[in-house]
Amino acid sequence: VQLQASGGGVVQAGGSLRLSCAASGRTFTNYVMGWFRQAPGKEREFVARIRWSGGSTYYADSVKGRFTISRDNAKNTVDLQMNSLKPEDTAVYYCAAKVFTTSGYDYWGQGTQVTVSS
Repeated sequence: VQLQASGGGVVQAGGSLRLSCAASGRTFTNYVMGWFRQAPGKEREFVARIRWSGGSTYYADSVKGRFTISRDNAKNTVDLQMNSLKPEDTAVYYCAAKVFTTSGYDYWGQGTQVTVSS
């Protein structure tokens, strides 16, 4: 499994960014795809996840109502639309994948930096 994250950048507070994770290496029907982030000096934290089959989603309280996770079956990508960005959203964002029956994420992409200026 290979995951390639892209779309990070620098944006002002209140702005938007869209991250994309290109997934390859197998069929992801039985997978859950997630986005995580890690800010400087902090532990990595969960942001959002989506079940590839059916599209059910779940969000961290800190991003609920501002971020939207989606997947494109044809392109094999998982996107994270981030609106109303805040300086505290600044972090390296990672996409990850796991079989939906397991507890931990088995596959991780490289991170993409998101910086929100005040």
